[in-house]
Order: sequence, then C-alpha cells, then structure tokens
Amino acid sequence: MQASGDGEEPPLPLALSSFQVSEEFGFLLPEPLTELPAPYGPWMEIARELPQLITSRQLRSRVQQMPQLSPQHLLGREQLHLAHLVLSFITMGYVWQEGEEGTVQVLPRNVAVPFWEVSEALGLPPILSHADFVLANWRRKDPSGNLDTIVSLPGGESLRGFVLVTLLVEKAAVPGIKAIPRALGAVLQRDGDTLHGALEELAGAIQAMAAALRRMHDHVDPDVFYSVIRIFLSGWKDNAAMPQGLIYEGVSPQPRAFSGGSAAQSSVLHAFDELLGIRHRQDSAAFLLRMRDYMPPEHRAFVERIRGAASLRQHVLGSGDARLRAAFNRCVSALSAFRSCHIALVTKYIARAGAQPGPAAGKAPAALQEKGTGGSHIFSFLKSIRDSTREGLISA
Repeated sequence: MQASGDGEEPPLPLALSSFQVSEEFGFLLPEPLTELPAPYGPWMEIARELPQLITSRQLRSRVQQMPQLSPQHLLGREQLHLAHLVLSFITMGYVWQEGEEGTVQVLPRNVAVPFWEVSEALGLPPILSHADFVLANWRRKDPSGNLDTIVSLPGGESLRGFVLVTLLVEKAAVPGIKAIPRALGAVLQRDGDTLHGALEELAGAIQAMAAALRRMHDHVDPDVFYSVIRIFLSGWKDNAAMPQGLIYEGVSPQPRAFSGGSAAQSSVLHAFDELLGIRHRQDSAAFLLRMRDYMPPEHRAFVERIRGAASLRQHVLGSGDARLRAAFNRCVSALSAFRSCHIALVTKYIARAGAQPGPAAGKAPAALQEKGTGGSHIFSFLKSIRDSTREGLISA
C-alpha cells in the first residue's frame, strides 16, 4: 500500500509502505494466507491437527513419517510467511511434546532443512516468534469480522484468546504507528500544530493498546497459560531445559540457540521508545536489542530509521512550547501505564498461577519459573523498562 498524501505536501521522512508496514494493519501481516499450495499438503495436514497430535503424544512419529519438501515452489512473501508459521508451530510441538523433561536434541531434517531455508528467505530465525504467533496467525472466521487463528497449539480457548488479544493490541497501535511519520515530518518542518496532533494520536493509541491488553483477563485462564501454553513459546537459548540448544539436522552438526516468542519482539513498543527517546538500562536495552533479530527485517529497519531521525524529545525541549511538552508527557505517561498493565498481567499469569496451579493444568515448566519465554528475568526486566520509561518525562 502506498503512503497517503498529495503532491502539495512535503514528503514525509519515512513512508510506511517502504517498510512493509500497513496503513490499515500496522505491523500485522495484512490478510494472511490460510492455505499453502497443494504440494505442501503434508505440512498443512499436520498443522491442522497439532493440538490433538501433541496431547496424544503422536506428533513426533507423524513428523518422522513426513516427506521432506523443498520450499522452492513457494511464491511470494505471503506463502513464505504461512510456511514459516506452519513449520515453526510444528517445531515447537515436536520439541516440547513431552514437556521440559522429554526434550529432543535434534530437529529432523524433513522439518529442519525447509524451515531453515524459509527462515533465510524471510530474514527470520528458525523458531516460533511474535512475527509468526501473532502477526501472521490470524484469519477472518466469518463475514461479520470475527477472528480466529490459522494454526494452534494445546490450550484451547485460552490459547486462541492469548493470540487474538495480543493481535488486538497490535491493531490498536496502528494510529500511533501512522503518527510517527507525521511527528517526524513536523519536527523537520517545525510545525507545532501538526506535531501536537500527532502526539495526541500517539497517546490515544497507547491508551487503546492498554484497554485491549486488559481483555486478556476475560479470555485467558491463568492456569492454562502457565502450565499448558507457556512451554510451547519457549526457546532453546537461556533455557535450562535445553542448555545445549537444538541441532537442525541437515543444516549444521552444531546445536543452535534461539530465544522463544516474546512480546519484546513486537516492533510497536520499540518504535514508540525510539520516537520518544526512551533510553533503557544497559541489561534491559541489550535484551531488547537482541529481540530485534526476531522481527521481520523491514520492521527492524523501520525502528532503526526512527532511531536515526531528528530527536523529537530535543525538539520539544528546545521549543519552549508548554502545549507540546504536555502532549509529549501524555505519550510517555501512557507508555509507562501500558507497561504497568503488562506487569500486572504477568503477576497474575505467571507468579500467581505458578503458585497455585489449577486442576486442569499440566505440569508447569520449572525452567521458566523466573524467566519469560524469551529468556529474560521477567519481573526485573519489565519493572526496569517501566521505570526507565517514566524517567523519559520532561519536567516543567
């Protein structure tokens, strides 16, 4: 989709379409494909049955019988994204089918080789990431607009709710994403009115994201998330259950280590942090920087371009405009409040659920008791980035 605007307006410093960012869907993949071409039927057949195959402990044997298919007949970004989604879900199910005490050391070549090649083509790592789990994993269930996932894992309605609520957070961010080029253009043009409007759009979008995030309480059971879902989002880096990593058979004899899926892999908050000049503490900043390797390359480039743009914060500081300073601070406050909301959710879904597992839950992964699925020490990390966000406020 081409960037909006007419020839009479000055060009914006960055066009969303140049970074595969949608005017309508933001970082979400617009209208993802739900079926691969016929030759890839064996992948899709397993993907459609994943929850049952995993819970019945039959996935590994099914995968071992699967033919090795070449991804060379996949055409275009959409087919590649669906192939990556399907192969990443199959991989997570294969590795974690027996829980953290029954992991494997080798991913069979009939999955490993095509998964590696598709990953190389997309510039994504060969593991389930936020780009798969949320950005590319949605479809319209009916004409009225109800949504569903394309591929699933054990966890039933809680798994579906976790994906779709996170998707709604991404969708709520879109007005804020669209405000970024306007804000940076206004800084270059020294247009205070346009900048003020863009900042108000951004603050409203972050508040809408928090409202969407709070819907997690209504759609995800804490015990199911903690004891059933969470392990399938876990990677083989900084994980005591797989300290050596995973060998991708047919790719390399050496094990490789990749982080699991994490909200820190979403480009949204990275983009907002860079726009607002939020600077995180060294350990947290290093982890966030590493998470950018799990973003689609075009989205990562978008975030980096914002970082290299003229400083919005310095412009507001130097403007002496109290109205701009107040609007800027509303954005920072909204971002801090969003992160406090996330901390509250993590407390409910990890700390409390872990302390009192419910009868419907399975055995919770011990290796994740103090860590997020991306490998961070989750509470200290989340509180650190929330506190450094607050420090971004401009004092009167």
